[in-house]
Amino acid sequence: MMMTRSDSRENAMIAVYQYLLVNRDIDELLQDAFGAELADIDPYFIDVARNSAEKEQEYSTYIDRVLTDWTYDRLGTIEKAILLNGCSEFALKQVAAAVIIDESVELAKKYCDEDTYKLINRVLDII
Repeated sequence: MMMTRSDSRENAMIAVYQYLLVNRDIDELLQDAFGAELADIDPYFIDVARNSAEKEQEYSTYIDRVLTDWTYDRLGTIEKAILLNGCSEFALKQVAAAVIIDESVELAKKYCDEDTYKLINRVLDII
């Protein structure tokens, strides 16, 4: 069964979420989240997750600059994962910014508190 890009984006976010929680190898976490070997995962989303893990410090600095009355460290882990992957996708420059923002907002609506999607939208819109 072919996975949609939205499903792949969600699995990449789950892998980064788990990485932030347990700090295991990102490739192992990707295989767990996708239920597949790396060779069978869309290479774009492998790049997104690896980039998020490798550049968390850099991206968290960008996110901190954009947040008003809040800090990256105070965000929930799921919010961090969504924002890190958003930053990673922007850096990879392979998908339109509007698509990245829309998909990130949808993930926030699915996984986060009721109004968190507004914060995700605002931060990614500025970055």
